[in-house]
Amino acid sequence: MDSLLKTFTDRIHAAAANRTPLRIRGGGSKDFYGESLQGEVLDVAGYRGITSYEPSELVVTVRSGTPLAELEAALAEQGQCLAFEPPGFALSQGKASTATCGGMVATGLSGPARASVGSVRDFVLGVKLLNGRGELLTFGGQVIKNVAGYDVSRIMAGAMGTLGLMTEISLKVLPVAPAEATLVYELDQASALGQLNRWGGQPLPLNASCWVRDDGATGQPEKLFVRLRGAVAAVEAACHKMTQDVPGTRLDNAVAILDWQACREMQLPFFIPASDDLCLWRLSVPQTAPVLNLPWAQLVEWHGGQRWLWAPLSAQSSLRQAAAAAGGSATLFIPPQVIDTPARGRFDSLKPPLSGIHKRLKAEFDPAGIFNSGRLYPDF
Repeated sequence: MDSLLKTFTDRIHAAAANRTPLRIRGGGSKDFYGESLQGEVLDVAGYRGITSYEPSELVVTVRSGTPLAELEAALAEQGQCLAFEPPGFALSQGKASTATCGGMVATGLSGPARASVGSVRDFVLGVKLLNGRGELLTFGGQVIKNVAGYDVSRIMAGAMGTLGLMTEISLKVLPVAPAEATLVYELDQASALGQLNRWGGQPLPLNASCWVRDDGATGQPEKLFVRLRGAVAAVEAACHKMTQDVPGTRLDNAVAILDWQACREMQLPFFIPASDDLCLWRLSVPQTAPVLNLPWAQLVEWHGGQRWLWAPLSAQSSLRQAAAAAGGSATLFIPPQVIDTPARGRFDSLKPPLSGIHKRLKAEFDPAGIFNSGRLYPDF
């Protein structure tokens, strides 16, 4: 065991003995996400490095404190990528992100391509984890078919660090697509959703989509952006067919790439709040859900599966009812800036059976309740 890993273990033993809450922190790029931050900081940013990378096997293993940008740069040198496009959330355009690979998995957030390629969880092959007893556990492995029984490693995706300290993560990576194109259409939301569903049932290389209505002074119309990725012939054929189905135009790739990057990092104009008393809400619904009858402008991603909007905190009940009626859920993604105390109930409450499973997992992995207490749900 190296010295830094031993330091983590000693901190965990002491915290468990004294019931001292610990807050696992990498780069801090996602501190805004989830419930309130509590406990002494357990800084893992120094535990970094790519420990194994086999480009021919499409597998990479990294320490949890490894900067996400460092991993993506190493993959790019081999013509490979993290296909789920995890956001790094730099504080502003042009600034380097402090996001780490551990935070990427812990929050489980994916970018524009999520609906087509899968989520963070789908690319996690294995993890090493220090649990609340200070035991170093290994789950999964470095090959796709190396999992027997429960796939515990993937439980860590989205667990917000509440089950333990991930030390190493093995991820599946993919080659960068040979060709890419972005098409843009002037469509209202209902027409855009209907067309996306029709295209989704056809053998087209759909990769990402974004529908947005600009309510600002510029008076831009409602637009649907669709990104295609795949073999050159497949992308070119899809561009021809899709612009025959609906009149549209093809964007210059140099411009489109910057727009999709801004979408991934939530730096599009839509993500600038009109006032400090608004919250950013994320509604996760089935792709086939119709237009939601809500009075706030929306940005729609994931072929209809993810819908963003700015609304006041008082709209929490109506938004959660609308999402539930559509078969989904609503998350308070960014709270209003004018509220001094942390907003509560960031995630939809769990139904009793699922809540029981979460609590039993927490008790098994972290019996003293020291890791990221209350970060996922207020009561555990």
